[in-house]
Amino acid sequence: MSPDLAFLIEVVVGGLLSGVMYALVAIGFVLIYKTSGVLNFAQGAMVLFAALTFVSLTERGLPFPAALAATLAAMGVVGLAVERTVLRPLVNQPPITLFMATLGVAYVIEGAAQLAWGTQVHGLDLGIDDTPIDLGGVLVSRFDLFAAATAGLMVALLSAFFRYTRTGLAFRAVADDPLAALNTGLRLPRIWSAVWIAAGIVALVAGLLWGARLGVQFSLSLVVLKALPVLVLGGFDSIAGAIVAGLIVGAVEKLSEVYLGPVIGGGIEGWIAYVAALGFLLVRPSGLFGLRAVERV
Repeated sequence: MSPDLAFLIEVVVGGLLSGVMYALVAIGFVLIYKTSGVLNFAQGAMVLFAALTFVSLTERGLPFPAALAATLAAMGVVGLAVERTVLRPLVNQPPITLFMATLGVAYVIEGAAQLAWGTQVHGLDLGIDDTPIDLGGVLVSRFDLFAAATAGLMVALLSAFFRYTRTGLAFRAVADDPLAALNTGLRLPRIWSAVWIAAGIVALVAGLLWGARLGVQFSLSLVVLKALPVLVLGGFDSIAGAIVAGLIVGAVEKLSEVYLGPVIGGGIEGWIAYVAALGFLLVRPSGLFGLRAVERV
């Protein structure tokens, strides 16, 4: 394999594996939007709260499994509390009202994390070295491979949950047609609560991976911005779309930074995904896998 081809493959693989990290955050958005139509801007704050809670517990001497279980329980409580106290009273309100509510919830969660655990920056070690390994002449990060495997396992578990459990089947029914699901006797508040708990669990996984990569600090909540181009490309109501679009965004960022950066200037990786998402939005507003809105006139 020529050095140039090996380098190109390394860039593409690195971008794809980074895109998996974006997809993890986007999945939390999709779960909420698919069932309730709410764009949950608090997902980034939930990622921060999960990572900060876990690392603070481990620093206080709690073993890894116990800290993980406690954080898992905490995220379930956070998701349930947000749904019960904020969003349930706002059912049937305009989408902009629900969006502003989640924006306020984001600041409340960030403030609660600051009050509970402080504002200092923490390092998070998951026991996975971020060192490259040689795969047929291509160098790939061990941590990126671990993150990709974790994301794949998360998607597999979610798919099995939605396909083979009663709650998952109810979730799919609500996602397809909320009014029909309500008429069949499904309790929408119970399903919404379960979905918010699931979003909290996804936030925990994303928080641990992003915290290990960037460090646990309050700027971690801004990873929510990385998920927006993914949602636009993949569709706001598709988990499969979030995965595929995450891979696309990651690859586009890395390739643009490496090959276009020297030509038009550096820093492309920070904004090129938004340019790509805007261009795609003009062509297909519903995204790759999103459902197109059909209205009779």
